[in-house]
Amino acid sequence: MALEKIREINQSIFSDIVGFRQHMHRFPELSWEESNTAAYVESILEKHQISFSRIAVNGVVAIIHGSNSSKKCIALRADMDALPIHELSTAKYCSTIPNVMHACGHDVHTASLLGTAIILNALKNEWEGSVKLIFQPSEEKQPSGAKAMIDAGVLSNPKVDAILGQHVTPELEVGKIGYRAGKFMASADELYIKVIGKGGHAASPHKCIDPILIASHIVIALQQLVSRNASPIIPTVLSIGDISGKGATNIIPDFVEMKGTLRTFDEKWRSEMHQKIVDICESIATGMGGKVEVHIPPGIPYVENNIDLTNQFVEFSKTYLGDDKIVEMDIRMGAEDFSYYTHQVPAFFYRLGTGNIFKGITANIHTPNFDIDEEAFRHSSGLMAFVAIEMLKK
Repeated sequence: MALEKIREINQSIFSDIVGFRQHMHRFPELSWEESNTAAYVESILEKHQISFSRIAVNGVVAIIHGSNSSKKCIALRADMDALPIHELSTAKYCSTIPNVMHACGHDVHTASLLGTAIILNALKNEWEGSVKLIFQPSEEKQPSGAKAMIDAGVLSNPKVDAILGQHVTPELEVGKIGYRAGKFMASADELYIKVIGKGGHAASPHKCIDPILIASHIVIALQQLVSRNASPIIPTVLSIGDISGKGATNIIPDFVEMKGTLRTFDEKWRSEMHQKIVDICESIATGMGGKVEVHIPPGIPYVENNIDLTNQFVEFSKTYLGDDKIVEMDIRMGAEDFSYYTHQVPAFFYRLGTGNIFKGITANIHTPNFDIDEEAFRHSSGLMAFVAIEMLKK
């Protein structure tokens, strides 16, 4: 298949893709609330006569069959949810919903995948196999939308042989693509620790069991788990980001609540770390006369990029964009629930450059000033379509 045909279609629908993105950016929806976004996605698919179904509450799955459709199935995934952040922008497409915005680019991922769907559908008689389009809810919030989609059977009927996903990144200039083979993004667990003591007057600490003091010892000890228990070759981060005691200048509170995160790249060590956190908290609290409750709800695993798929992607991307547009990236301690797919089927997750220093588009994701250079849509949909078609040949 000629590259130019894909490029031409991508260019012809460029303004449509921009329109998709701007519509969703104006009307963002939080995790597990993406009903209108899902309906909008379905309306675009229906317009182009692409069959779809609704699963996992607000998830949308579409399938495009090429010739010899049972040969192989490649899945392409985009996420749809926004963040609880108030947008600080004067753009015409600024969020119309107070305290909700697409600060992580999920509107970009969804718009780009809609463009890819249009391209693949227009050329479906010229490629073999099937492509499954996954529009996923709730990437930003637990319970994970990816896990819910998998549990609902998104990787079967037809069985998915490989899956691709992309994510915007302002640290790469528009027109470039970032990749990494193997372990790419960290697992993520939320930590909730409640230290229980005995409150009272701060002038009579001997009559109290001070949960603030206990919590302080716990915070220091937890940092030593990383420095003295984690293997130096396994990246690990443990951070406590919130401590609340609800006391006063002359009041020792009854309890202290702490919240934090654990990030790493090894599932065995991750499980061991959970138990070590509990053990340390309990031993310190008990030893100082208090009690502790530790809750570590099931988090998400690390992202594992399949080596063979990575090599294929790099080869095909260089063909589509040119050698100088493909950049190898470092591992990232940030997390992404695409990871669930990577532990089920061969998978590859890459970064789409959206920054432009000359236009002042440099704000990081998860900030109220985040935006993208929409010139990224000049190639994002076509690249994903081209890579999927080439992978179906393998």
